[in-house]
Amino acid sequence: MNASRIALVTGANQGLGRALVEGLAARMSPDDLVLLTGRSRQRVDEAVHEVTRLPGTRARVEGRVLDVTDTDAIARLAEDLRARHGGVDVVVSNAVARLLPEESQSQRADEFIDVSNTATHAVLRSFGPVLRPGGRLIVVASTLGTLGHLDPRLHHLFDGASLDQVEYAVESWRSAVHQRTATEAGWPLWLNVPSKVAQVAAVRAVAAERRDHDLATDTLIAAVCPGMVDTATSRPWFSDYSHAQSPSDAARPVLDLILTEPVDPSLYGELVRFGKALDWHGGTPPVEQDRLLTP
Repeated sequence: MNASRIALVTGANQGLGRALVEGLAARMSPDDLVLLTGRSRQRVDEAVHEVTRLPGTRARVEGRVLDVTDTDAIARLAEDLRARHGGVDVVVSNAVARLLPEESQSQRADEFIDVSNTATHAVLRSFGPVLRPGGRLIVVASTLGTLGHLDPRLHHLFDGASLDQVEYAVESWRSAVHQRTATEAGWPLWLNVPSKVAQVAAVRAVAAERRDHDLATDTLIAAVCPGMVDTATSRPWFSDYSHAQSPSDAARPVLDLILTEPVDPSLYGELVRFGKALDWHGGTPPVEQDRLLTP
């Protein structure tokens, strides 16, 4: 990576995002800059204040207000970093919309898709071109992001798809949710499943176009599964947290993936969990989860 590096983490006020900022700030150099982003100016400023005062912080930490549902704002931030710094070295797309099991999946679909998918597409489109050689562009997903978690009727929408095709599939899913035809088309009720599959498919699409050039310059684009993390967003979905990690524990293997050089070619463009690539075609549809949800 470059001698003076720029890192950006979205959704970084709390939870895993905050832990990733803390870890980057501790493991990067004093000349490096870590940008912490969130929607609320007050929460961003408070988080920056707290991180900069942690004993292990080495890099500079600054805040940026960013609503990831505003794709123009994502593009403007990418252009600003290109103009000011010549690009960016680390981008972690981590924003997620909190959703409770008792809430209507269909009523929350637009917000959830905008935060998790439309924003991911915008980050890939805007930050891919400004990622400096040796950089890392990481999308935080989950093990639900493998293709096998979807009904086989839907696999062709994402397997080998371009980013445009992934975007089209996501919008088709959104439309089916609103038209109440999603279930008969094979879409699961639980929004998190198609959302995560689409995130990983988007990463795979961009990586497929850039693979040769990126590997030649030690650049990594990948999705990552941090494992079960004990956060306010995830806690309502699970009854057994005996194996859940704290955000700081979950951040460590993600940070290792980001900061380890050289890039392992077997991880490029893949969904990575604890340093190993998951089988894109693996997984089974989690039908039990749908029975617990409100349509």
